[in-house]
Amino acid sequence: MTNETWGQVREELIKRVGKHNYATWIEPLKLSQLKNGVARFEVPTIFFGDWVQRNYGDHIRSQLASAGATVDRVEFAVGVVPTAAPAAARSGGKPANPRASNDDLPGAPLDARFTFDSFVVGKPNELAHAAARRVAEGGPVTFNPLFLYGGVGLGKTHLMHAIAHELQARRPELRVLYLSAEQFMYRFVQALRDRQVMDFKELFRSVDVLMVDDVQFIAGKDSTQEEFFHTFNALVDANKQIVISADRAPGEIKDLEERIKSRLQCGLVVDLHPTDYELRLGILQQKVDFYRAQYKGLALADGVLEFLAHRITTNVRVLEGALTRLFAFASLVGREITLDLAQDCLADILRSSDRKLSIEEIQRKVAEHYNVRLSDLIGPKRLRTIARPRQVAMYLSKQLTPRSLPEIGRRFGGRDHTTIMHGVRKIEELMTIDSQLADDLQLLRRLLQG
Repeated sequence: MTNETWGQVREELIKRVGKHNYATWIEPLKLSQLKNGVARFEVPTIFFGDWVQRNYGDHIRSQLASAGATVDRVEFAVGVVPTAAPAAARSGGKPANPRASNDDLPGAPLDARFTFDSFVVGKPNELAHAAARRVAEGGPVTFNPLFLYGGVGLGKTHLMHAIAHELQARRPELRVLYLSAEQFMYRFVQALRDRQVMDFKELFRSVDVLMVDDVQFIAGKDSTQEEFFHTFNALVDANKQIVISADRAPGEIKDLEERIKSRLQCGLVVDLHPTDYELRLGILQQKVDFYRAQYKGLALADGVLEFLAHRITTNVRVLEGALTRLFAFASLVGREITLDLAQDCLADILRSSDRKLSIEEIQRKVAEHYNVRLSDLIGPKRLRTIARPRQVAMYLSKQLTPRSLPEIGRRFGGRDHTTIMHGVRKIEELMTIDSQLADDLQLLRRLLQG
């Protein structure tokens, strides 16, 4: 294969992965050999090659095959002289111009769909959206870090991608690094193995905005936590913005060092609550506008979206997946999307939604009923006004879900299963002598199962 043909393949890859991802991950590749069905590329670093292999290897192989090459697999190896080596050598081991662009940052690819324009705002997520917007303006922010937490499919990653997209558009000179906590750990382990820890430190301390997704992943990993702690402090001391996400509040992440919990709690901690009916309906309406451009002429009967918003309450991903399936199915069979068609096409999802009442939904309903904060219900406070609703939520979680006691304990701030057992027994004892408690339980059951 000639370099001219590889140039044509690169042009196709720009369209598939986007200009930013292309400039970061594809442009530095150098095709060194194509022989016996194996395409070999030179890359600047081992980490770079591993990342491209995982995320773009199939894209590259497919495009090479489309261009007429016989390619069974692609391989990546560090070149004899990395691209950045001469500049680094001339400047005493440091990049000649570390603030020139974002191209040298080992961040995760950004999803083009996840922007502020595509994020549907409702009461459960309005504070998180407003905080993310403020950070995305790129100016001085009174809170650092911004910590977003919530369950699966509630929009944490969407907001983080939206912040990165907005910052790149508003302030292209800023070095914005978005990656998962797993990737942070992987990069650090690679630096330890290759004896490049100082390069790792310099790289992560050179950014203007650091965004780490799913930080609960580093809990229990001592060396990674140590480096994350020092990176965090260095960036905050330099007035650089940090955005973190997790599946629970900082104080509830088990095996996370106390000093890291303390640092994470010193900024703005925002909970993305489970979606309500109005928010789910708004998300569906937005998605319908998108799908109508793809499936022209497809009719949607009244009441279908309302039905889906009412029945599918697990998370936004399941909701969007159901709508995708519905539109595709209706297009293939050439029928109008009616309520009957939705019930037939989505029977398995609807059964699953009926069968699986989540612990998070129980916690939210109990917190609303007793007028206590959801974070207090899950947290460590032992005030009677909080402890009794917490035990009610534990009891209902045991009665209305198939979850084991240890699983329920994890959802209640990492409590031991014996604590859950004690709470359940306490409610069983009290409900026989406390008529008000019995009424509360009956009402909550009806709300949750209705």
